Amino acid sequence: MLTYNMDVEERSLWLRATPGAAVLAQPFYCTEAGHFYGRSRFATARTDKESYLLFYTVAGAGLIEQGAQQVELPAGSALLLNCRTPQSYCTAPGQQSWQHTWVHLDGAGVANLAETLLPQNRLTPVRVSAWEMQPLFDTIFAEWDRGTVAAQIETGLTLHRMLALMAARLLAGDASRSNRALIEQATGYIRAHYAEPLSLDALLAQTPVSKSWFLRLFRQYTGTTPYNFLLSTRITRAKELLVLTDFAVSEVAHQVGFGDESNFSTRFTAMVGQSPQQYRKSAMPPR
Repeated sequence: MLTYNMDVEERSLWLRATPGAAVLAQPFYCTEAGHFYGRSRFATARTDKESYLLFYTVAGAGLIEQGAQQVELPAGSALLLNCRTPQSYCTAPGQQSWQHTWVHLDGAGVANLAETLLPQNRLTPVRVSAWEMQPLFDTIFAEWDRGTVAAQIETGLTLHRMLALMAARLLAGDASRSNRALIEQATGYIRAHYAEPLSLDALLAQTPVSKSWFLRLFRQYTGTTPYNFLLSTRITRAKELLVLTDFAVSEVAHQVGFGDESNFSTRFTAMVGQSPQQYRKSAMPPR
């Protein structure tokens, strides 16, 4: 259900599109975008919509509410909102206007970056300068009606740049620096001890936070779980040994921390797409 009061100036822009299957398969795509010059009574409330919504305030301020959360979005601030949960937004109380650019976007890439931009599903405004963000919106508006493959690619890349810019600003904050240092310590420990029997408890013993918070932070900063990070580290080292040494596959498995050759070969094949022997043959130059 959608209710709204479109109290906006006539020069406001609202663009709509119906993406085809090729666009919907992309990691970043958009279905609507606009530049609203909202007046004091501008307001929207929605129960659900199958997309994310990215706001950027140019002037004035907006008020965004979702569940028990309420945040104000002043000029120079961006916010990603998951519209699958009921939400409302309006010109902030006491403000005469809320001039903002926005885009409804979705895709696997968007969902992945949302884990950083919506930590613990908290609405998190991000400070971004207009000279960085506005040209990106201008690119989307310029490419909107072209309908070519090149335009679709450029739009997807631009959406990625927007979200990546926001994520970089968010992760550069003081609290984030502390969290990042904690995860860097954990990943450094994994890289140093990957050949040993490692457990989550061993990692947690190195950190002063709860298990749930550690796992959430780890995924936010690395994009994966500690176990998958360990597997990736082991397989990467195995690739080096397969190419640079004459070790038997069983010895390579032992060197990188696998208990038996069968488990190693199964994991290696699943992650690389080739068996260890096939990888060694394809990576080695002909004699």
